[in-house]
Amino acid sequence: MEERVNKIIEACILEKIKNPVEIFNNIAHRDFVRIHGPEHHILDGACILTAFYNAGGKIDLQESLTELMKRGSQMPGATCGMWGVCGAVSSMGAALSIIDGTGPLSVDSSWGKHMEFTSVALYSLSQVGGPRCCKRDAYLSFQKAIEHINSNYDVKLESSVIECDFSEENAQCLGVKCPFFKKPKKKVAFICVHNSCRSQIAEALGKYFASDVFESYSAGTETKPQINQDAVRIMKELYGIDMEQTQHSKLITDIPAPDIAISMGCNVGCPFIERGFDDDWGLIDPTGKSDEEFKAVIAEIERRVLKLRDEIV
Repeated sequence: MEERVNKIIEACILEKIKNPVEIFNNIAHRDFVRIHGPEHHILDGACILTAFYNAGGKIDLQESLTELMKRGSQMPGATCGMWGVCGAVSSMGAALSIIDGTGPLSVDSSWGKHMEFTSVALYSLSQVGGPRCCKRDAYLSFQKAIEHINSNYDVKLESSVIECDFSEENAQCLGVKCPFFKKPKKKVAFICVHNSCRSQIAEALGKYFASDVFESYSAGTETKPQINQDAVRIMKELYGIDMEQTQHSKLITDIPAPDIAISMGCNVGCPFIERGFDDDWGLIDPTGKSDEEFKAVIAEIERRVLKLRDEIV
């Protein structure tokens, strides 16, 4: 345990950002931090101290982290279930105490302010429920700690949307019941016959506009040795996308089974993909046509990709 804690402190010293959640994620993914473990009683508060210092907080970071290490090491494991107090919240409460120099006999407002933070943070945890999760509980506590610090100190910690990357490692993960659970993205397949023009454009624009919502693939029942060169040229011109660098002509058997399958248009004969299409975009094949006609098809694909993104969200 001592070795783990020392590595946490060393890692915090090297962090230069003002977002305690990002600091936490950077360190919690390291091999010396277990998915569950009392090292979180040091790590969580250490991330607050580090972000506070990086944001201009007037503390001696090394001295503060050393003091937090002493306090956090005194907390037993499983405090959430055995004591009714989450170790993540206690760790961040300790960090606030160190920042303000608060003790049990303090008479200034910091004593009550720290109690206010821990009570608000613990309430937010209570609304989600158990079993324990060192990441979920930390994220909820960080949200409240960032709000508390930004409202009560002359520093501004940074925050960001939180999505958990630890779910697969946690046997007790609540899944979709957790506010930070990262839902698997749907796989969308854009299908045509040769997978050289319209479907390739749709794959590229899906990645460009909607990669945060769904995974984009394209395929055909036949392949071409290269992507349509007019499509490649015009996509570079319009979006700066070089499809030849990131895509190639593929068969339907070369891509994962899609959640959503879209036909680009059946005017050249609908390909058979051993399942029904979820939609037929009915697009005219611009191969061999003018740049203006190409751009009109590309604009329609962009419109439909954006519409699909909004529908999936």
